Amino acid sequence: MPYPSDLEKLISYYQKLPGIGEKSAERLAFATIEFSDEEISEFSATLLNAKKNLSRCTICGNITDKEVCSICSNTTRDQNTICVIEDFKNIAAFEKSGKFMGTYHVLNGLISPVDDIGPEDINLSSLITRLSSLTNPELILALKPTIEGEATTLYIKKILENKNVTISRLAYGIPIGAEIDYLDNVTLEKALEDRKKISE
Repeated sequence: MPYPSDLEKLISYYQKLPGIGEKSAERLAFATIEFSDEEISEFSATLLNAKKNLSRCTICGNITDKEVCSICSNTTRDQNTICVIEDFKNIAAFEKSGKFMGTYHVLNGLISPVDDIGPEDINLSSLITRLSSLTNPELILALKPTIEGEATTLYIKKILENKNVTISRLAYGIPIGAEIDYLDNVTLEKALEDRKKISE
């Protein structure tokens, strides 16, 4: 059945969110119009404040409400170890593990000639600037194993080959608990390439 135009517009905006299809957008819209006037005011103010107050960290590109994010400004973090990631949302996965105590650098994209995205279109220049001020830094490339991820990895490796920078990348392989017969060819191939000797 056709919805009132205001409701249709609300549904269409929810559909702009990643992973939200038509049915989910409808449910979210129906739930929203059930909010009290006070909740609606707070909700809209929260959206406006997030848009107005959040920006990119001037050092790493992470999302922050200050000039420098809480990770870059944390003096207990290892500033010489930088984990390079595609998107600021990837930081949450590392932080939840509680094991990585270095810093991050958000590329905000990957090199993709097919999509006309070159090195100058992602956050690489500031990475080079950061590295120039560090002593014997290590870059951990945590980019997805796709054509774009590999292209970006190779480019970073090339431009830093004559610099005093240690470059590593996350190991690819079989997830714990996975059934081998369900693995895709790329995962299995990377697992074989990155195999490790079992120490006695």
